[in-house]
Amino acid sequence: MDIWRIRGGNRLNGACRVQGSKNASLPILAAAILAPKESTLTNVPRLRDIDAALRILRCLGCETDQRGNEVYINASGVTRSVIPHELMLEMRSSVIFMGALLARCGEARLSPPGGCQLGKRPIDLHLKALRRLGAEVVEQGGEIVCRAENLRGTEIVLPFPSVGATENVMLAATAAKGETVLRGAAREPEIVALQDYLNKTGCRVRGAGSGTIYIAERRSADAVRHRVIADRIVAATMACALAAAGGEIELLDVSPRHFSTVLHFLKQAGCDIMCQNRGVRLRSDGKLRAVGEIRTEPYPGFPTDAQPVLTAALLKAKGTTLVRETIFENRFRQVPELRRLGADIRLDGQRAEIRGVERLHGAVLNATDLRGGASMIVAGLSAEGETLVRDEGHIRRGYEALDQRLAELGAEIRLE
Repeated sequence: MDIWRIRGGNRLNGACRVQGSKNASLPILAAAILAPKESTLTNVPRLRDIDAALRILRCLGCETDQRGNEVYINASGVTRSVIPHELMLEMRSSVIFMGALLARCGEARLSPPGGCQLGKRPIDLHLKALRRLGAEVVEQGGEIVCRAENLRGTEIVLPFPSVGATENVMLAATAAKGETVLRGAAREPEIVALQDYLNKTGCRVRGAGSGTIYIAERRSADAVRHRVIADRIVAATMACALAAAGGEIELLDVSPRHFSTVLHFLKQAGCDIMCQNRGVRLRSDGKLRAVGEIRTEPYPGFPTDAQPVLTAALLKAKGTTLVRETIFENRFRQVPELRRLGADIRLDGQRAEIRGVERLHGAVLNATDLRGGASMIVAGLSAEGETLVRDEGHIRRGYEALDQRLAELGAEIRLE
């Protein structure tokens, strides 16, 4: 059990490098199965989900080594196409290994993935897309079995821009004969990052970042060295922490464009924001104002992962903010915990009404999930007295040394 101990009231000041992206690292780790030679990945965060992905790779026969934020993978020894149930349960993104194994081995056997319980996240889109490529997919006894002697290029249309389904199609289609055209694709920066890595390994992928992606057969390639992009949700979290606590910070090595919708609302709330090519400078007096309405949407809309931390930053904002959650039905699980701090949040299905209060007071909270836990830390920074967040490990699934980074900026925070 992790205990996050936060004493609010300190302003944040200084510069902070944003860690590498978890959501970019995980599909690239799965894609390393396809690399004809060794891969060296830099700027990989040290997280529980990364550890789980490396255990899956070793289970499949890969040689892996992580030293600091650098990961080495040699997939020449892949001998298995089965991922044990206990490893699948550790993280939601484990489903991404399905497309990679199908392309490498012609078979993938795995159970439904685990991760944060944010509501129904069916993988039907993944399975239908793989069937379009020529795979036989059977669901039996709690196990999913995908087989394909020969994958064939085709046109696939996703009815919803699912990030995971887009990634699985990109991975599986690298082994298909002919070109695959994926329409309705997710447009997140992590999709572009996966394309960049795949192309270094000899694949021919183009169009990532738009709604249509083209995947052609692989060519030969040498060993790969690839740097993972910065984590836009971690950047959003640090920005929201600054907005709530007050002060002035500079976020380094991150593209403002990747979390521009979050910066847009923070500016509306009263923060001074100056964007640079690879960084953002933010200033806040901690006295925020409500921003009207926030609606979560697929990228380039406002990200659902940033909704809890922005909600936490606005708990003392003057006026009323309406938040509409359109992605996950259980994304407001942290609200009862935030109310213990004195927050005035009223829930009505998939919408939350935040009425700013003058003050928040410390309390003992229980982290509900990864981003919900982060929202409690953000709220605790602006609360009077001490806030304790009890966490079964959710927060460290997505944040590397969050306590140290905030403490270096002046926060009084300790992880026990």
